[in-house]
Amino acid sequence: MSMKISSSVALCVMVLVLIGGGAQVSDALTCNALQLSPCANAITSSSTAPSSACCAKLKEQRPCLCNYIKDPNLQKFINTPNARKVATTCGTPFPTC
Repeated sequence: MSMKISSSVALCVMVLVLIGGGAQVSDALTCNALQLSPCANAITSSSTAPSSACCAKLKEQRPCLCNYIKDPNLQKFINTPNARKVATTCGTPFPTC
């Protein structure tokens, strides 16, 4: 129960931080960390495997990951061992920024 509450709190914090849009990487892709919300449970819990929706969004948002890692509000979610594990499980190389 405590893990579920902390995951929910982390997701809510992430959503609140990200409201207001995202950065533009190219004309074809708008960086918006909210697009990674299907990955929230897998990133915040080492016992949850990423869903196919998570992996699809992670691959789609991969060009934006360095921006997210450099953002002080997001790096505590994105630059973690669990996030790296999710990326590996999804077959998406974690960027070196």
